[in-house]
Amino acid sequence: MTLLSACSETPVGESVYTAWLDDDALGGYDVVTFYSGKPLMGKEQHQIKYMGVDWSFSTQANMDLFKTNPEAFIPQYSGYCAWAVANGKLAKGSPEHWHVRDGRLYLNFNERIQERWVRDIPAFIKKADAFWPELSQQ
Repeated sequence: MTLLSACSETPVGESVYTAWLDDDALGGYDVVTFYSGKPLMGKEQHQIKYMGVDWSFSTQANMDLFKTNPEAFIPQYSGYCAWAVANGKLAKGSPEHWHVRDGRLYLNFNERIQERWVRDIPAFIKKADAFWPELSQQ
């Protein structure tokens, strides 16, 4: 998987969503910390560029862990809102509204959408997984 800003001409499935004017994955949050349940902002001294996207980490240890297997930490659906993908659409995912299930990170657009998402996460994942191959080619 190639990680580039979703604003490029690259199909969304080959990129990670970043804000329009930057290349910071997850808005600068340390992706590793989501898996411990306490997301932290990354620090400038612990930043790497991985396939065109800037990934920041709160500690050197987290950066080293990410380097060993980046694919294990990258959010599902390239960081797009998982609920939107389950409904056949693309919308930005927010690191403020997230959920880890079965070792996978899912982002949602906002709090209201996340409330919908948590009502039936397994069904939404199943639907999103079915829609994703087509959406990822857009």
